[in-house]
Parts: sequence; C-alpha cells; structure tokens
Amino acid sequence: MAGTVEGDHVDVVGMWVTADGHIRQELLPDGRYDEARGRRRSAYTGRYTVTGSHLDYVDDTGFTATGDIRDGVLHHEHLVLYRERPSS
Repeated sequence: MAGTVEGDHVDVVGMWVTADGHIRQELLPDGRYDEARGRRRSAYTGRYTVTGSHLDYVDDTGFTATGDIRDGVLHHEHLVLYRERPSS
C-alpha cells in the first residue's frame, strides 16, 4: 500500500507522480501541496485535507479539487499518480 493508516486517515505525505513523470505533486506534512507540471515548478500550490482515503484540495487561487487513494494509487480528478519511493 502506498500509505500507512494513521487513525482513520491514510498517510499521503510525500511525492506523487504520473507514470510519465510530467506531473509531480508533493503533499507536505503541514497540509500544503506543491505541484509541478513539466519544467514549471510550483504550477499549483495550496492546501489539502485528508478524511479516510479521500483528499480535498484548495488551490491558493481558490480552485478546488478532490482525490482518493485506491489500492495505493492517488486518483486526483482526471490524474493517476503513484507514490515516488526515495532512491537508495
């Protein structure tokens, strides 16, 4: 599984990436996120909350989105992101 369950919530903190590596979404432990698109760093930034395996996002511009962790994969609107494992 991509995250551990802490209480009633899945641990989502870390880097999540699309299969092609184009989109990189870092979920920070303070409830903030920073999303890069291609070479564009911090293309989207904002905050997120986790309820169970469901995520609610609010971009710094006010845009909202949702996501869900299913079978260790983050389904964020139309995107599918996989947890990036640190290289050893």
